[in-house]
Amino acid sequence: MSTQQGQDAKFFQRGKIEEFRAELQAAEAKDKKFQKRKTVLKKIVANITMGNDMSPLFHDVIQCIGTPLLEIKKMVYLFLVSYGRSKPDQIHLVIPSFLQDCNDRNPLIRALAIRTMSYIPIPVVTEALTDQLRHCLKDRDPYVRKTAAICVAKVYTADPRKAERKGFVELLRDMLIDENATVVSNAVAALSEIGDRQDGVIFKLNLTIANKLLSALGESSEWGQIYILDSLLRYVPEQHADAEMMAERVIVQLQHANSAVVLTTIKVLLYLMNYMGDRRLIDYICRKMGPPLVTLISSGPEVQYVALRNILLIIQRRPTVLKNDVKAFFCKYNDPIYVKLAKLEIMYRLAREENAREVLAELEEYASEVDVDFVRKAVRSIGRLAIKVEPAADKCIESLLKLIETKVTYVVQEAVIVTKDIFRRYPGKYEGIIPKICENLDALDEPEAKAAMVWILGQFADKIDNAEELLDDLVYSFLDEPAEVQLAHLTAVVKLFIYKSQSEVTKALVHKVLKWATEDIDNPDLRDRGFMYWRMLAMNPAVAAEIVLAEKPAITTDSDRMDRGALDQLLLHTGTLGSIYHKNPETFIRNAAGRALIDSPALNANSRAVLVSLARPQLPPMAISVSGPGPVEPTRPPQPSEATNNVPLPTIMESSRSDERDLLDVEGDDGAGGDSGEGYPEGDDDGPVTKAADPYASLGGAFGGYVTDVPQPVAGGSRGGDLDDLLL
Repeated sequence: MSTQQGQDAKFFQRGKIEEFRAELQAAEAKDKKFQKRKTVLKKIVANITMGNDMSPLFHDVIQCIGTPLLEIKKMVYLFLVSYGRSKPDQIHLVIPSFLQDCNDRNPLIRALAIRTMSYIPIPVVTEALTDQLRHCLKDRDPYVRKTAAICVAKVYTADPRKAERKGFVELLRDMLIDENATVVSNAVAALSEIGDRQDGVIFKLNLTIANKLLSALGESSEWGQIYILDSLLRYVPEQHADAEMMAERVIVQLQHANSAVVLTTIKVLLYLMNYMGDRRLIDYICRKMGPPLVTLISSGPEVQYVALRNILLIIQRRPTVLKNDVKAFFCKYNDPIYVKLAKLEIMYRLAREENAREVLAELEEYASEVDVDFVRKAVRSIGRLAIKVEPAADKCIESLLKLIETKVTYVVQEAVIVTKDIFRRYPGKYEGIIPKICENLDALDEPEAKAAMVWILGQFADKIDNAEELLDDLVYSFLDEPAEVQLAHLTAVVKLFIYKSQSEVTKALVHKVLKWATEDIDNPDLRDRGFMYWRMLAMNPAVAAEIVLAEKPAITTDSDRMDRGALDQLLLHTGTLGSIYHKNPETFIRNAAGRALIDSPALNANSRAVLVSLARPQLPPMAISVSGPGPVEPTRPPQPSEATNNVPLPTIMESSRSDERDLLDVEGDDGAGGDSGEGYPEGDDDGPVTKAADPYASLGGAFGGYVTDVPQPVAGGSRGGDLDDLLL
């Protein structure tokens, strides 16, 4: 094969249209074995590959379509795929040949013909394909059937309503119980592609068909297994036992060598655990998921990164999966920076009292690396570790002081930023380190670090003897500072005045800053805050003191966890691009249908409490009825006054248990495509759950910010009841 490829390399040279046309015409005279035509067509295909326009040869190339040699026919069909849609006025010339090949004795030619026709979305071709495709879906050869299944998805893309009227969705449904595993997997792939469209049918499975798909799993190719496993998310268990039985059948796929199969299996297991009632089985599955995930970390950097981004979601939802494997995420010297940053966030997520010492020692090593961005994240992670694990706070503070003594500018600035959060987390405990921090005022040149330093000076102005002098020095460049630093200055000088209202220096300083803020600044937030402070101090300084020096709410890094409903929604996209961006596909892929957990009697209470409702914004203008044993036929089109979620859609859904043969049904859009929401683990039903108004509010950027660096106040009450969810 390598020799043949070497010989074909000579064809990749730019040629002229006239030369190719002349060679094709000359080959018609004396070319009994079709070698000349094959050579010319290889040159043409090579030029197409290089991006050269060969469409002027359309009429000449299609003359070769009747050649009995399969290799030549493949190249002619490849040419038609490339230029067929751009020649709608000439494509009718090849339709008779298409139809003849669709009835050829060779299954390869039959499959090649319908595949090529499905790639040319022109009405005249689609019309000719309709009858042939119906026959090929029932062909005696499995290769033709599996090709025809994919062609249905192409036809549906070209004309969804016509594909439904012609009954192709029903035919695909029947192929789910085909005796050939490859045919089954391709039918599942086609139905999944159709079901993922916002204007497509709703693809759901019942228990009988789900079990049949699992039976075909072992005989399918790797990619076939991925399609079948992914389709299991369209099955909604009605009983705990159904979900548990299916999980036991799927869990063996965790041992697969293909990383995509492993991630898809984990996605299915995470989904099914929302419908399980046996806590011991859930814990067992979590333990079984750990080793395959750790194995993925030993792959190449690209696979590592995909695995790490998925792990970051998984451990927020199921911390017990990798709670004892934090060492597996220690960075190696040759890891790319994007892998190191992802590992750093996972290390922090897995940190707890038992392993805090090991994690801290590793972070201290990272703080001496040469990569500036990585060092910054490491220093910030030390501070976050101090906030998260209280018994390790003393050691973390010692480590930060050592880093400050290095006098490395960016290290000192990150240390100051996290120290501010530590002061808020442990009020009155570590104020003795303030003099050390104040020694490094000149090293601060970044807005966030300056704002943190100014906050410290204002908050502890009563304990810093020369606070007014330090603030006066920093205020010198007030008008040139970013708004973040100006706001910090404004609040800090007001606190200073409240603490030291008798000092003339303080009075002059606060007057100067308030005057700048209200007269020389264009920022409305800053100006309004300046007026507010000025009036409070003028009218009632005591009230101003109560407001400005009010007790701050406790902070914790647990609040940087993703919203529970949004997290469950993202876990339905494990192993896909959405799990890398940490965004749902419908937010960055046009016409993609969203996914969410669907309510059922088996769904655990915590998951039900945070169900995310999804609506399909693009619906067909008329209800489409798909005939068959299962559908409920709508009798009238929807009225304009009716709500959108009452428009019926053709759907492949779970039928009643009294008739498990039925796969097609019509369902209101309120359940479209998994349009329910989801929650946290079933065993995690101990803690209270608040339904989020905006499930995407906490997603942030796609790649930026592996850590949410600024801890947020706890929204009322402790979350100590969520012991199964959190690593405490």
